[in-house]
Amino acid sequence: MSDTFFRKQLKRLFEPADITIGGNRPWDFQFNHPLVFQRAITKGNLGLGEAYMEGWWDCDDLEEFFFRLLSSKADEKIVTPSKLTGKLIGKLYNLQSPSRAFAVGEKHYNTGNDLFEAMLDKRMIYSCGYWKEANNLDEAQEGKLRLVFDKLQLQPGMSVLDIGCGWGGAAQFAAEHYGVSVTGITVSTEQAKIARERCRELPVTIGLTDYRNIQGSFDRIYSIGMFEHVGYKNYREYFKIINRSLKPDGLTLLHTIGGNLPCANTDPWISKYIFPNSMIPSASQITKNYEGLFILEDWHVFTYDYSLTLKAWHENLEKQLPELQSRYSEKFYRMWCFYLLSCSGAFRTHFLQVWQILLSKNGLRGRVTIPR
Repeated sequence: MSDTFFRKQLKRLFEPADITIGGNRPWDFQFNHPLVFQRAITKGNLGLGEAYMEGWWDCDDLEEFFFRLLSSKADEKIVTPSKLTGKLIGKLYNLQSPSRAFAVGEKHYNTGNDLFEAMLDKRMIYSCGYWKEANNLDEAQEGKLRLVFDKLQLQPGMSVLDIGCGWGGAAQFAAEHYGVSVTGITVSTEQAKIARERCRELPVTIGLTDYRNIQGSFDRIYSIGMFEHVGYKNYREYFKIINRSLKPDGLTLLHTIGGNLPCANTDPWISKYIFPNSMIPSASQITKNYEGLFILEDWHVFTYDYSLTLKAWHENLEKQLPELQSRYSEKFYRMWCFYLLSCSGAFRTHFLQVWQILLSKNGLRGRVTIPR
């Protein structure tokens, strides 16, 4: 088939999204290589992302491009071998088994602490901020931490477990502002180094381990941006472990990205280049796996805030680019921009969502107002 054929196919795909090939608007598609059309049509987002990384096409407003593309449901109109293979593998294998637990740490979270320091807020919180009363990223991330810990009703002296503690910013904040002792766990060696240094004078212990190795009993347990690595085959075990590790009057909070439909795998490009073996849970996949173990106390949705957070990360990255160029290639930079801005567009459309789910073991007593 000729390039002309694939160009016509891509043009037809773009039309409902009001995206023009070679147009003059910021969200229009500018091609730099004739094979980009075939790659996009035959490989979907995997091909589109790889072609962007290699400079085969450009777009002045990549976030708006993806907002329009996903709003038109273009992703549903292309079925590629990588999509079909991903679904099959996700159903046949447990891609988030204990033997694979550290893969995402090595691939993504160990990319480079200098990159994440440049991109994130001062506490290096790598999850959606809460922009309700925030004017900048630092305020949004502090607002999110206060939201989490106020929902959990933290009190001085409590023992708290942070599953997927990242670079230790949340554990540090909880110990300093709420007077609790925190055990944090991560699967990233680079995160653990900074987390231990950050919390060295606080009642915080950082472990390099998988959540399936949790020991002890805690008053409160939370995970912020970690559940996306658990996988649907392991959801029930995850909640059983939390139930076993939580004291009878305990609370647990799950902060996670969510999807609109159950799935068994993730986007092929995201899986290959950003988060290997990741998976976005649907609401039903979560609820059916905690039923009988926990009582739902609150389900908070603030999806648009992640679009704002991702754009803030991209803005920071742009500002720090001169400092990072000697250590990261142009191809890597384009990959990272594709990741941040395509995800921002996905949250704007609610193709992806942000949820905070508060659960109790035995029910909250009396009239309780959940913070917003």
